[in-house]
Amino acid sequence: MPDELQVNDSKVRLVKGDITDIDVDSFVYYAREDLSLGSGYGNAIAMRGGPAIQDELKELGPKGVTEVVITSAGNMKARKIIHAVGPKFQEEELPHKMRKTIINALKLADEQGIKQVSFPAMGAGFYGVPLEESAELTLSTIKDYLQNGSRIQEVIICLLDTREYLPFQKKLNSIQQA
Repeated sequence: MPDELQVNDSKVRLVKGDITDIDVDSFVYYAREDLSLGSGYGNAIAMRGGPAIQDELKELGPKGVTEVVITSAGNMKARKIIHAVGPKFQEEELPHKMRKTIINALKLADEQGIKQVSFPAMGAGFYGVPLEESAELTLSTIKDYLQNGSRIQEVIICLLDTREYLPFQKKLNSIQQA
């Protein structure tokens, strides 16, 4: 099965890895409303990036669901982090809120002139969104956004392991056959 999709002048690509440890212009972090860097990737960001990131966030938060902010990435390989406050599983209007969160992250990347942005399995993990639903919402929203024209050249969906990768690969394959 393929792991890449061309949309106009942009490419969407799936990779396995730790989103906090890849060399990209920017990556999206599924943030808490108070913008504190908690457990999981938040802890990895705090440890790898250093205290400057949380200091920046203190000036920017709190934020509501679907809102996004951008900070430096501190000592990490990425240059910027887009902190996107997305919905939790079983929250009212989850698909609408998830799409809006992803679109807001992509718009901010475009506004900032970011050419390469990486997304995790949006809402999966700590926030409980099933991987199949995350894959459907993330990939279809990114594809729709890029079809309307964007300066973003590459969107990487960075998935931690095979368990996360397979539902995204399946969805990407179904998009290519459509």
